[in-house]
Amino acid sequence: MKGNGPKTFRRPSWDEYFIEIARVVASRSTCLRRRYGAVIVKDKVIVSTGYNGAPRGSLNCVDVNKCKRKELNIPSGERYELCEAVHAEQNAIINGSPERMKDASIYIAGSEEDGSVADGKPCLLCARMIKNAQVKEVIYLTKNGTIIKVEDLKTLDTTPARI
Repeated sequence: MKGNGPKTFRRPSWDEYFIEIARVVASRSTCLRRRYGAVIVKDKVIVSTGYNGAPRGSLNCVDVNKCKRKELNIPSGERYELCEAVHAEQNAIINGSPERMKDASIYIAGSEEDGSVADGKPCLLCARMIKNAQVKEVIYLTKNGTIIKVEDLKTLDTTPARI
């Protein structure tokens, strides 16, 4: 019998599905300014996840309720050396098996402090790490809620991204 389900039901695409999982992973972030999540996927199976926050064993910004860059009103992309956090993409790569990451995809989503969507395009350093991990494509959520798929990772280096 066809058509017995609710008419409003729509199954998400794989990209929408994994972006939503990245958003859930971001909820574990320990950063006061922005919360990011990353999911590495190969053959529609999750290989690894990561969220932004202090290195293992270090105090998290949310635990001490202090962010040096926020206190100094430093704009995104500047004075990164003052930030304690490891990026979501970096943590996903660190947590993953190199063999499984080769030719995989990485999904990135984030939110601002006020809960609005943050641009998920990787910073230059993360783009380099993604390439080095041999991940073949990057799929990220933009500020306006659009999902962008980048298969030619060289193009990630051409425009500024968030930090």
